[in-house]
Amino acid sequence: MRAVVQRVKSARVEVESETVGQTGEGILVYLGVGVEDTEKDLKYLSDKVANLRVFPDESGKMNISVSEKKGGILVISQFTLFADARKGRRPSYNNAATPDKARTLYEGFVNSLKEKGLTVATGIFQARMNVISLNDGPVTILLDSHKQF
Repeated sequence: MRAVVQRVKSARVEVESETVGQTGEGILVYLGVGVEDTEKDLKYLSDKVANLRVFPDESGKMNISVSEKKGGILVISQFTLFADARKGRRPSYNNAATPDKARTLYEGFVNSLKEKGLTVATGIFQARMNVISLNDGPVTILLDSHKQF
């Protein structure tokens, strides 16, 4: 699984001009599921996201997690995180999971965050979405459950 994690002042997602998910101060997570991913990957990544220290403490050092801050999380499914554009000009998505597998692991990821007591909003799986965010910092972290980066 791959995630792009952004610290935000606010973020929302719209489908057909209607807001379907939003958060105030917290993090925006774009989540991609790969063909080799399992429940082990979702547990690893949900723990990493929940405890990633990206918020400043009283001295300005990034030392506080979204869990500690009691911030919100907006999770957006994004299969394009598994795009391979090394050859040619059109990306290949062969490394992205099938929609059924991706949905199962995406929902498991969201539920795992909720089980940790976090406030989680989402977009709509497989919908065409507009994501509007006010990045804070900006702080953007790339995560991969297979530790490829």
